[in-house]
Amino acid sequence: MPKIKKSPLAVIILAAGKSTRMKSELPKVLHPLCGRPMLGYVLDLVSSLKPSRAVAVLGYKQELVRKFIPAGVKIAIQKKLVGTADAVAAGLAKLKGFKGTVLILYGDNPLLKKETLKKLLDYHCENSVDVTLLTAQTEKPAGYGRIIRDQYFSICGITEEKDADEVQKEIKEINTGIMAFKKDKLEANLKLIRPNNRKKEYYLTDIIGIFSKKKYLVDGVKVKDPAQAQGINTRSELAKANSLVQKTINEKFMQEGVTLVDPATAFINFGTKIGKDTVIYPFTVIERDVKIGKRCFVGPFAHLREGTSLKDDVTAGNFIEMVRSRIGSKTFVKHFSYLGDSSVGSSVNIGAGTVTANFDGKNKHNTVIENNVNIGSDTVIVAPARIGKSAVTGAGTVVTKNIPVRTVVVGVPARILRKRGENG
Repeated sequence: MPKIKKSPLAVIILAAGKSTRMKSELPKVLHPLCGRPMLGYVLDLVSSLKPSRAVAVLGYKQELVRKFIPAGVKIAIQKKLVGTADAVAAGLAKLKGFKGTVLILYGDNPLLKKETLKKLLDYHCENSVDVTLLTAQTEKPAGYGRIIRDQYFSICGITEEKDADEVQKEIKEINTGIMAFKKDKLEANLKLIRPNNRKKEYYLTDIIGIFSKKKYLVDGVKVKDPAQAQGINTRSELAKANSLVQKTINEKFMQEGVTLVDPATAFINFGTKIGKDTVIYPFTVIERDVKIGKRCFVGPFAHLREGTSLKDDVTAGNFIEMVRSRIGSKTFVKHFSYLGDSSVGSSVNIGAGTVTANFDGKNKHNTVIENNVNIGSDTVIVAPARIGKSAVTGAGTVVTKNIPVRTVVVGVPARILRKRGENG
């Protein structure tokens, strides 16, 4: 089989839009999927393609979005949000001197896979197509532009649903918006697009009709799974996409040796690390930047928040919450506890109802619990505090100052009862 002749690749990512249909002030591309802005998934996809150049076109609240743009991706600003064609023109201005293929992606298409885009680009280059569209076949095309084909089954245009007649509305092949262009043809014809709607917006889809009339080669590649090309415009679509991303994350963990007792109720954010033979029980929420070691037991109904790490053989049981806390190996936190801004050693037992009171109304404070400590049920530790190695707190104790090593304390506030080892 002859080797496909590659063309230099540049990618333009359109990420300028508002969250109008989401009714949100947050830029649409920053809405999170499994704890990560949806734009992050698109940027990872672009990186995997190894383009010679990449441009992100920003607009609405661009100062927020640009924080997530990695080095190596140029930024273009769409000064007025007047349509996708205008956004592409802004991106092209950053590609001066580039010759090759320009791939148009969208910051609200986080479900696309590398294999799909590789198939699109390979077909585009192998057949020397002027523009190759990624299309999808769906039984429910409502809301999407329809792919119009001529008597030879060649693509000759795209009709938006609001402009489609009854026959066109029955077309099942839809436009995903993702296109690969020969850069020179794109640049030469983009300026020919005219606003043809009451919003005075310039739509990139109009360029397909222009190409067709000029007898340029227009073709398409169908994505097998239409959900991959799903753009996210509403909260409902965001929730559906979140479920798909969550399923992918959970499948990966199970393949790597993690047991999810009920994958449908294991809510694990992107970027979490979990060791082999760990068991995640139902209705557990694990946020970003959490690290869990091997042979741990987490949940049910546990909430591990950002900055939490569990070493090997930790049990973090029912109805517990942890945030910015480090838990040592073979430590048990079984029931109804809150650990915030805490450093807990190894072989510690945290009794039911234990709370580290880390917030004084203005600032957060740290708690340190050293190795082999036993914390009695309903203990409250008022941070900052340190509980020394092998110390014990009685049930209902309120700790307001540091506790020496091998000391038993009880009461409100905590007072020393005895040293461990004395009087039995």
